[in-house]
Amino acid sequence: MSVQAQFDKAVAIVQGLPKDGPVQPTQEDKLAFYGAFKQANEGDVSGPAPGMFDFVGKAKYKAWKELEGTSKDDAKKRYVDLLKAVLQKQDDESSKKYLAEIEAAA
Repeated sequence: MSVQAQFDKAVAIVQGLPKDGPVQPTQEDKLAFYGAFKQANEGDVSGPAPGMFDFVGKAKYKAWKELEGTSKDDAKKRYVDLLKAVLQKQDDESSKKYLAEIEAAA
């Protein structure tokens, strides 16, 4: 099973989700996607945390920082697993199509 291929497909799906479509990740899900994506592509967080009034930046930094020490491959698996969980909760035709695409990428 190719983790990279599934990760690439999952990223394409998440980035292509319509804002008003049937699959709507929560804010918490979006932060988890962000953290896993950054860890998978860049490794451990670097640089100082954003300032105290940059609430969005701090939330993103925290989501990434929580995965510190996680390997890039494990972060990719985490991203794919998170998307699968979001899609399985929806249980509609769009979600089933996306799940099939992820499995086909394996």
